[in-house]
Amino acid sequence: MIALIQRVSRAQVDVEGETVGAIGAGLLALVAVEPDDGPAQVERMLERLLGYRIFADDSGRMNRSLRDTGGGLLLVSQFTLAADTAKGMRPSFTRAAPPELGRQRFDELVARARQMHPGVETGRFGAHMEVGLVNDGPVTFWLQAR
Repeated sequence: MIALIQRVSRAQVDVEGETVGAIGAGLLALVAVEPDDGPAQVERMLERLLGYRIFADDSGRMNRSLRDTGGGLLLVSQFTLAADTAKGMRPSFTRAAPPELGRQRFDELVARARQMHPGVETGRFGAHMEVGLVNDGPVTFWLQAR
C-alpha cells in the first residue's frame, strides 16, 4: 500500500461539482492499493498515517502526529501512485490492485481510520475527483506499507 501524504491547512474533494469530503488542518492522503496488500498492510498504513510526526511541536520541530494534533484526515483513492514509470512514455498499471481489491482494501482503511480517529473524510472511489488543497509548508511525504 502506498500513500502520498501532504500536511494541509485545508483540503477538499469535489465530484461533479459537489463537495464529498473536506477537512481543515490535517493530512491529505492519496492512497494506492497494490495486488498483494492485505489486512496487515491496511493496519500498518493506518499506523503510519496517524503516527507519522510531521506537525510542529512548541519548538517548531516536526515532532507531533495527526493523533497528537487531532487534525482531519482526508483519504482519497489514487491507483496511479502504483504506476510503473521506469521506461517508455506511458505508465503501466500492473503494480496497482484490480478495482475490486482496491475498493475492498481502501474501504477497510477508511473503516479502521474512522474507528481510531475523529474527522476522517474521503473522496469517492472510482469517480473523477477534483482535489483542492493548501499544502502547509509545503510538507509532502511518500509512505509505503509492505
